[in-house]
Amino acid sequence: MKFLKSFLVVFLIMLPISAFGEKAKTIEELAAMYDSSSCKECHAEIYAQWEQSHHARSLMGVLGGLFMTPLAMKDKTPFSPDDPSKATLDTFPCFKCHLPQAVVSADDSFAVDFANALIAQDKERLGQLRITCIVCHNTKAIIHKRSEGYPEANVLYGSKEVAAHEDARFKKIKKSSIMDHAIMCGQCHGMGPNLEFENPVQCATLYGSYMHNYLSKGGQKSCQECHMQKVDGFADHLIAPNWNDLDATKKLLQEAISLDIDTVGYDWLLKSKDHKPMVVVNTRINQNAGHRIPDG
Repeated sequence: MKFLKSFLVVFLIMLPISAFGEKAKTIEELAAMYDSSSCKECHAEIYAQWEQSHHARSLMGVLGGLFMTPLAMKDKTPFSPDDPSKATLDTFPCFKCHLPQAVVSADDSFAVDFANALIAQDKERLGQLRITCIVCHNTKAIIHKRSEGYPEANVLYGSKEVAAHEDARFKKIKKSSIMDHAIMCGQCHGMGPNLEFENPVQCATLYGSYMHNYLSKGGQKSCQECHMQKVDGFADHLIAPNWNDLDATKKLLQEAISLDIDTVGYDWLLKSKDHKPMVVVNTRINQNAGHRIPDG
């Protein structure tokens, strides 16, 4: 009996945010639940970097497109409901990576609200939903839950322990065993087909490419070492590239990809006095990134 009580106490402590609380039913409720604006008070520079990142607009796609819209439209995808009012969390497999907090902290009423907002193209409301500090530093901070337990509701996770954290909600910071490892990013920047869905979704294979085409050839850097290089001693939370910044993207690709072209021109004598100008073009593209380009 004593063992059972101890087990229940540990189990309750380790459950993720909102496991026993009310599930979010609207966009505003879920946005408030994962609001990280208080982080700006002490981490202004990091917060500013994050605000310019794609994590801060994970539902918008490049240049502001609402790419999930077909999922809310009848017959557009295998997941689409007959009507937005019949949407469920299963309607949106993209939540797995683009809004993982919805999977653990929202219910089907939220999915209906989300579907209606997509149909209305309500970017102002949908823009409230982001991959915030809480998503990475709590919800996704532990992978090996069977051995390490679930993220604690009042704890953030980072690359080191901080006993006292001055925040009204998150009182301490614990060390995450994966925060500075590539597998942290691999949870969303994935392996390829998501076979767990009733209709498998072929999506990002960046982490798979990193493991099979980079590490296998002797590569040693983690995702963080390339995409979160330190600025003044702190990891850059822009997590480049910012595809909306065309100049910076161009510079990054120029540094990562080289193109060599060799040409040979000649005249082909088809018949007497009939010269046909011809050219042979040999191209070679090399890239030094830790994964295939493009990918996501």
